[in-house]
Amino acid sequence: MAEEIINRVANSKLKVVDLEDFYPKGQRVLIDLKSWLYEEFVLKEKDFRLAVANHDWSQYQDCFVALHCSNDAIIPDWAYMLMSVHLQPYAKQMIVGSLEQLETSLYQDIIKIIDLSEYENVPVIIKGCSKKPVPLSAYIMLSQQLMPVAKSIMYGEACSAVPLFKRK
Repeated sequence: MAEEIINRVANSKLKVVDLEDFYPKGQRVLIDLKSWLYEEFVLKEKDFRLAVANHDWSQYQDCFVALHCSNDAIIPDWAYMLMSVHLQPYAKQMIVGSLEQLETSLYQDIIKIIDLSEYENVPVIIKGCSKKPVPLSAYIMLSQQLMPVAKSIMYGEACSAVPLFKRK
């Protein structure tokens, strides 16, 4: 007689959190200010303001935008602020920084509002190996949020989870 195979993971109180499930839909765009500068290095205010005024900002409708300068040019704060004023009617969110910093900012907002009640006093696995660009900082933020409520926190998959935290 063959023994029945029992899925102990499915029958346990173990909860899995997959940050990929919270990934916000929308195109990510990096705007490099370098191309807006005279010889890609000097910001001439009059020329910059004219370029900003004439740019088609509607192409960023419902996008997540990171404003960035890829060279060592000195960009005054007002230049980023001016671009954000023009982006505001179109972009879902914008930051000054890289695409990874943009993802971090998005997840920071998401993790703050996750309902943690279902993870109270139960072992939790934070699923790893995302297909989407979930930043490392999001995993750290989530584990910090879970520590006060979860019985334990692990990382990975149920078959090979790495223990990170156990409440005493």
